[in-house]
Amino acid sequence: MGYEYEGLRLSAFKHRGAKLNRAIFEILAIKGPLTAYQVYKHIRERREFEGKHYSVINRRVRKLQVQGYLKKVGKTRTKAGFQASLYGLTAKAYLALLLKNLNFETLLERINEQTVLALIAELVKVKYMSVF
Repeated sequence: MGYEYEGLRLSAFKHRGAKLNRAIFEILAIKGPLTAYQVYKHIRERREFEGKHYSVINRRVRKLQVQGYLKKVGKTRTKAGFQASLYGLTAKAYLALLLKNLNFETLLERINEQTVLALIAELVKVKYMSVF
């Protein structure tokens, strides 16, 4: 695969949990806020995750929340009568999904000079970011 079709390699999409993270992001982006158990049920519908246990999904959801990709957006009552947190994607997660699939050549061809200057200004503010 050539570099022209690759997006950024973000930490959320590296290592062992990359596929599961992406699946969680996609499910929450399509379905909206869900409990960890509801995420688990949707994950299990996918062939590659049929054998995943609830504890793995729950632990991953909590880890993504700590990393800032997910946030608690409310609570709902379960069938057993307990309160369960509803998780939704943060802006950081949406940005990660976009950057993962971004073709930078296409981006550079489409954005105007003013947008480029604004983007450069923001990137230069980031610690350790330099053109050299």
